[in-house]
Amino acid sequence: MNYEEFLKQKGLEPGDVVKIDTITGTVQGILMPHHEFSDEGVLVVKLKNGYNIGLAIEKIKGVELVQKRKTVREEEGSVERSPELPDVAVVGTGGTIASYVDYHTGAVHPAKSPGELVKAMPELFRVANIHPEILFSVLSEDMDVKMWQQIAEKVAEKLRNGMGVVITHGTDTMGYTAAALAFMFTSLPCPVVLVGSQRSSDRPSSDAHLNLLSAVRFAASADVGDVCVVMHEGTSDNRCAVHPGTKVRKMHTTRRDAFRTVNAREAGYVDGEKVVVNGNLRKPGPLRYDTRMEERVNLLYYYPGMSERLFRAHFEGAKGVVIAGTGLGHVNSRFVPVVRDYIRQGCAVVMTSQCIHGTVNMNVYSTGRELIRAGVIDGKDMLAETAYVKLMWVLAHAGNQDEVKTLMETSIAGEISARREV
Repeated sequence: MNYEEFLKQKGLEPGDVVKIDTITGTVQGILMPHHEFSDEGVLVVKLKNGYNIGLAIEKIKGVELVQKRKTVREEEGSVERSPELPDVAVVGTGGTIASYVDYHTGAVHPAKSPGELVKAMPELFRVANIHPEILFSVLSEDMDVKMWQQIAEKVAEKLRNGMGVVITHGTDTMGYTAAALAFMFTSLPCPVVLVGSQRSSDRPSSDAHLNLLSAVRFAASADVGDVCVVMHEGTSDNRCAVHPGTKVRKMHTTRRDAFRTVNAREAGYVDGEKVVVNGNLRKPGPLRYDTRMEERVNLLYYYPGMSERLFRAHFEGAKGVVIAGTGLGHVNSRFVPVVRDYIRQGCAVVMTSQCIHGTVNMNVYSTGRELIRAGVIDGKDMLAETAYVKLMWVLAHAGNQDEVKTLMETSIAGEISARREV
């Protein structure tokens, strides 16, 4: 018997809460929709802890209906709007959080529609009126400046319609996109939340359920006018951390709690229905944004033994370069004349550190002082990737080198910390 025949025989439909007796035990959860990648002989159930499990229909002894699903219209991804709930747009851009697992082959496939993305998590309907839209579906390493601008325009559209906004995004470059949006939106009426998952939605260890649910809760209720990232806080499924968009970094390739706030406190957390803001995010204000970015910016990661030819190549054709230097902000002293000549041409160089924590201080050692005299801008405690994105924004808005320096050394979106807390 296949999935559709089983549901028809039992009078069930996706979204129903069911108790299922199998030859190995009893489980209770929400009956999940079938999609094109599901095995015909597998029933997918979402447990109370948010995990999805696949049950072979042939091994099911009995099914009890516990609760009927919330009414869902046939239109893809739409629900009956509740006037008592806030409106939240879920804008899909790709990533693991928008994926399904084929239980037969084990392959991961991207969700192809808003319905697949949102119906996979029926609990969202109880938190907010969800307005799903797939803007595009790309791997996060394929993101570019033009896509950041597209996301910003879509966010502005949703905000004008009175919605909070959640952006589903691949985790590998989510920090870059968060920083770009934080600089583009100088004022926001409510939170703009980026969220992803380290493990796909249907894996037993997936973080997708808790992350997306927490992101929607934060977007729906937090008194915040800023861009942030919401991801697992720890290895357990108890709560998610809220990270400032310009201070967040992916620190591990696979762990569910891979994201950390660097050189600042976490901005808050979401624990079940409890939403807490620590106060280091911007307050709500009128919608103001500007998506102009100078794309001719390079990020140079210096290393011992780097050739002058390769070092120089990073400056060719660029209007600005961000250097991830060693320690307090250094490169080989032989390269100082290269930097000096480049800056004299009217271009900008910003120094950051390869160290994750701490701040640049080029006054301590002689090479650093030479770089200061050459005109290198102090990147302070900015993450190198945040400084890279910020320099794109600054070069598109500043009128001269002095203004570039002033803006780069001034905290615009919380990217520079006046003090670092342990």
